[in-house]
Amino acid sequence: QVQLVESGGGLVQPGGSLRLSCAASGFSVDYYAINWFRQAPGKEREWVSCALDRRTYYADSVKGRFTVSRDNGEKTVYLQMNSLKPEDTAVYYCATSLFRTCTSSASSTRYWGQGTQVTVSS
Repeated sequence: QVQLVESGGGLVQPGGSLRLSCAASGFSVDYYAINWFRQAPGKEREWVSCALDRRTYYADSVKGRFTVSRDNGEKTVYLQMNSLKPEDTAVYYCATSLFRTCTSSASSTRYWGQGTQVTVSS
C-alpha cells in the first residue's frame, strides 16, 4: 500500500527557511519519481519540484531557493526551502504516480500525502 506522510510545515518569517519531509512506504523512493506540489487558498494546485534518480527539477518560481533531496535508507524525501516569501504560503504535498518520469500535472498524479501547511508571514 502506497503511503506518503508530509511533515515540517509551520509559520516562518519572510527570508526564513523550512525543511519539509515526506515519509514514503509501499514503494521504492529511489526508483520512482517523487513530486512536490503546493496549493494556496483560492488557487489551483501548483507543481514545485521533482526528484528522479540523481536528477531534480524545479518550477521557475522556486528555482535557486528550494532544494529536493532523498534519504533512500529512510525512505524519505526532503524539500529544503530557503529565502521564503509570503507568496510561498500554501499547503505542500508530496506525490507520486509510481512512474519513472516527472510530471507537473496534478490531475494525472495518483498518490498524495495529506499535506503540510507552510505560512510565510511577519
